[in-house]
Amino acid sequence: MDRLKTLMDWFDVRLGVREILRSNLQGYLLPRHVNIWYSLGAVLLALFTLQFLSGILLLVYYLPAADKAFVSVERIMNAVPYGWLIRTLHMVGSNIIVAVLLLHLLSVLFMGAYKKPRELTWLSGFGLFNLSLILCLTGYLLPWSQLSFWATTVATDAAGAVPWIGEGLVTFLRGSPSVGAGTLGRFFALHVVAFPLLFLGLVGFHLFCVRRAGISVPPFGPSARPAGVGTTFQHEVHRDGIPFFPNYTVKELAVVMFVLAGLVAITVFAPALFLPPDALEPADPFTTPDHIKPEWYFLWAYQTLKIFPSKLMGLAAQGGAMTLLALLPFLDRGEERRPFHRPLFLTLYGLGILLLLGLSIWGHRS
Repeated sequence: MDRLKTLMDWFDVRLGVREILRSNLQGYLLPRHVNIWYSLGAVLLALFTLQFLSGILLLVYYLPAADKAFVSVERIMNAVPYGWLIRTLHMVGSNIIVAVLLLHLLSVLFMGAYKKPRELTWLSGFGLFNLSLILCLTGYLLPWSQLSFWATTVATDAAGAVPWIGEGLVTFLRGSPSVGAGTLGRFFALHVVAFPLLFLGLVGFHLFCVRRAGISVPPFGPSARPAGVGTTFQHEVHRDGIPFFPNYTVKELAVVMFVLAGLVAITVFAPALFLPPDALEPADPFTTPDHIKPEWYFLWAYQTLKIFPSKLMGLAAQGGAMTLLALLPFLDRGEERRPFHRPLFLTLYGLGILLLLGLSIWGHRS
């Protein structure tokens, strides 16, 4: 302990480490009535860290070649010590991340936390949500199973509906006219190098925006009021709030442990939820399975393409919806954040969730 204190003193004299820790831990005050939804950011950081670490371990044994990828995954699952655990944690973790991201996005919408002055926080978070979906899509192909091969074929084929450049866009995404070894190499490079680097940069910017603007007060209870915003920058200070550490950190840690316990439970007792039979067969370009569907988080998009007369209209509807969400802080410029004082938004919010659930269930059962 004495050596640790001496080392801390050495850094403190040169960098003021103790002051940095004090101002960002005990000195950083959060709203007194923060609820469980505010913990989802910490949950996501824990899950992202787990994905990063498990992904590095998988890279030790995974071989990104069309004739070796599936065999290498089988070896990880059956021969490498604890390989089954690492691979299944990585697979289940990606699904849990999307679920938590969706809950985080919905909670921010419900509480109006996307409004001025947090437009950049919303845009960076929305970008992280979409980038996470892309990471899932690129990683989905890597096991080179029947399911991943044909699901990727269907997903990339949708780009062919774009006028004039559709055929070239499909070839660009696949690295060849059809899904093959070039696609696997391209998706591998994107999944393990390009997108993670972009992801880390976006996470850093998002956390900077959150810390710089300050945590918004929950828009609930008798003391909740519309948030007045001036024309100059002002960090949202909560003088009667609770310290980030240890008061709030303990609550966050409890939620993180609860989610991680659920992740481990699914990994050990119910991995088949995310590992259907077609995912256990090697890819065969000459045999098309009877029923190939995307992962649950893409079912709404899959069904949207099916219900419109053309794929182009389906893509346009999806693009329009995502653009509307991205630009929401610039369209909804009112200061009112209390959900039940925003009846029009609350109605559209509920209808949007029902539509998303309905399309997903329809896509699953069709």
